[in-house]
Amino acid sequence: MRIIELNNHVRMPALGIGTFQLSPEEAYQSVLEALKVGFRLIDTANAYLNERAVGRAIKDSGVSRGEIFISTKIWPTEYENPNAVEETLERLGVDYIDLLFLHQPVGNWKEGYRMLEKALAEGKIKAIGVSNFEGQFLMDLYKECKVKPQVIQVEAHPFFWNKEVRREAAIKDLAFMSWFPLGHGDPALLENETVKKIAEAHKKSPAQVILRWHIQCGMIVIPGSKNKEHIKEDFELFDFELNDKEMYDMAYLHKDKRYHEITADSLLKYLTTPLTYEEK
Repeated sequence: MRIIELNNHVRMPALGIGTFQLSPEEAYQSVLEALKVGFRLIDTANAYLNERAVGRAIKDSGVSRGEIFISTKIWPTEYENPNAVEETLERLGVDYIDLLFLHQPVGNWKEGYRMLEKALAEGKIKAIGVSNFEGQFLMDLYKECKVKPQVIQVEAHPFFWNKEVRREAAIKDLAFMSWFPLGHGDPALLENETVKKIAEAHKKSPAQVILRWHIQCGMIVIPGSKNKEHIKEDFELFDFELNDKEMYDMAYLHKDKRYHEITADSLLKYLTTPLTYEEK
């Protein structure tokens, strides 16, 4: 496992399991299987509505809490809730969170960020992250924050490198975390001839090649799956390496293609999306 040392010296696995769009039961089984095969980074969010299930799976896995790196996110409607961090801890069933994000740069994110700074000082979280804070949003954040964030999470994959954010992250010593690492499962990426050729050369799957590309680019990557075989396959990334030519060929796949546009309208809807958490 490759380990990333964050700018506050917290150590974070470069590969984890994501739980986006998984039901509570699917998330429970996925996390349980992921921990069984060796994953130690688990990513969830208030908005995924499966934090309780993730917490149950962590508890039932038999893996000690100290070995597991938990990443989750505060939803914009919770930014002004003074109990948002404590309620997130309660849902996960833990007494600290390794990495806590603001999920979207909308609403009173300044108050939300101050809440995370307070939680960091109190030891309730170990690191602060920002998700989807691109361009001016990131610039504005740095004008406001007292404590610099440790991680930025944005869309990135071979079809969309998100070069500007990666450049800013490098300048600001921010660890870069990718979501939609497999291009949201787009067959155009997974069945791309370049990817398939590299996969055949290494006797690996196209998904493994794409995830290995992320790792070698220095990203933190969190593929999600509810399929046991895919979860096992996603973990098997450290017994091969893409050579310089293969990395060069992968670079030519970039086409500036996003699967999720961040616009004023798309952000506005997050303030009107109510969260109904799963039953205890």
